Order: sequence, then C-alpha cells, then structure tokens
Amino acid sequence: MPKKQNRNFDAFPVLEDILVGVAIANCVMPLLNLLPVAIQKAIDGKPYTQNTVGLSGAGVLMFEDMVLKIAPDDQTSRRETQMMSWLQDKLPVPKVVHSCVENGTRFLLMSRLPGLMSCDEGYMTRPDVLTRLLAEGLKNLWQVDVHHCPCRFSLDDRLLLAEDNVRHGRCEMELVEPDTYGPGGFRDSEELLRWLKDHRPPEDLVLSHGDFCLPNLFLQDDRVSGYLDLGFCAVADRYQDIALCYRSLLHNADGTYGPVYPNIHPDGLFDALGITPDWEKVRYYRLLDELF
Repeated sequence: MPKKQNRNFDAFPVLEDILVGVAIANCVMPLLNLLPVAIQKAIDGKPYTQNTVGLSGAGVLMFEDMVLKIAPDDQTSRRETQMMSWLQDKLPVPKVVHSCVENGTRFLLMSRLPGLMSCDEGYMTRPDVLTRLLAEGLKNLWQVDVHHCPCRFSLDDRLLLAEDNVRHGRCEMELVEPDTYGPGGFRDSEELLRWLKDHRPPEDLVLSHGDFCLPNLFLQDDRVSGYLDLGFCAVADRYQDIALCYRSLLHNADGTYGPVYPNIHPDGLFDALGITPDWEKVRYYRLLDELF
C-alpha cells in the first residue's frame, strides 16, 4: 500500500518468518542459502547490502546490478511484477530477472535502476531542476496509452481497500499528518472514511504510479532514469500522484525526513506541470492515503 516514503525503516523480515507471513523488527538479514534455488543461482553469492529507505514492509537486498525484493504474495506484489513487465517498452522500470513464490512469499529479483533517488541532496539543493524532473516523471506516466493496461485501481477500489484497512485496524495512526486527527481534524479513521466516501471527486484517469514519492523516482544526468515500487501502479486519477508527489516534496524539504531545504517551494511543482492546482483534490488524495 502507498506509504509515506523516505523514512528510515528498522525492520527487516527474517526469511524464515517471511515464509509464514510474519515480519519481525530489528532482526538480522536472511541467510542467502535459504532463498529459493532459482534466486540463489541468479545472485550467485554476490555481496549485498540491506535497503532501509521507505516503508513498504518488504525486505530488500541490494546487489551491484540487481535488487531482490521479498514480500507477501498478495495483490500488491503480484501487481508490481505484472506492471513491471507490461511497462518494459513504455517507461524506464526495472527488468524482471526472476520472480517466484514459495510458501506465500514472493521473491522478485529485478535489475537495479541507474541514478539516484530524487530526494538525493544533489537534487534537493537544485530546486528548479528537481521540480522540472518531478513534473517530467509525472507527464511521462500520463503519456502512456492505458487502453490495454492490465491493472486498474479506481477510486471505488481504493475506498473499498481503505474500508477494509479501517475495519481490520491496519491504519498507521502514528504516521499521519499532524492535523489529520484531533482538534480541527477528524475524530478517527472511521469518520475520515465516511468523509472520503461523501466527498469523492470526479476522476481523470491516467497511468498512475500509485506512490509517487521522491525515493521512487530515479534521476541520472538531470534526466528521469527510472520508476521504482510499482505495487500500486495502475489506471487511476492523476491527482493520486500529484498529491503524493507534492506531499513528499514538502516533507523532504521541511526537515521531516532530514535536512531542511529552504529554497524548495513545493508549489513550484504546479508551475513545472503547467497547471493550476486543484487544492481540493490534493487534500482529498492526501487524506485518502492516511488510510493506507
């Protein structure tokens, strides 16, 4: 599910526990000889490091030229593999080297994207270049012909999943924006869900990344070099990405995730896109993401 990206995540699921669907925090990395045989052959004992950026809940091992993502075999991980394959000749996305499922766990070995995350200091200190490239990353998505896209994730779908998250207590209450709940905000996630159902905006459907946060867009030589974390990539409203991109730019600049970058003005994203912001839709999709 879409998360507030670019926070340090101290949990790495031990492989034995992933295989039964249990994630344990602050654990050692898995032994490579416990991986599926096909994955072992592909990585061939290469050295690796653990990736700790983001809150996807997946285990991620970084090799020199590949990345291994270990996650529950659910709709999100299946969609990621499917969309990664479909987008091969359309956008710069990782290539699927090998994907397999064992005991309810998906092992996705993919090529490693070139470049740096767009929240890298080298881009955060050049706000005009950064906002131009973020806008380019969004526009590239919107230019893809979605007529034969295998995945759709409409507002109806999102609200149904949000309702399921609320019903089962899966909403991350401690990671929400400070004004979402409490005085001047909503009483709880149930009230927020009711408001979202009653105030749903019209949809403008395009290809949506689904979690367009700065760590998920890679840049190289001042060009867009890749899109990462495609688990929610599907046909959806364009403001799904605009809203999360705006929020990510705001919080990567205001010190929420690290240094403060006073020269970044998030509203510049709309200038770079050449559009007048629909602030109601920005607010709506930011609030909707609070339930994921």
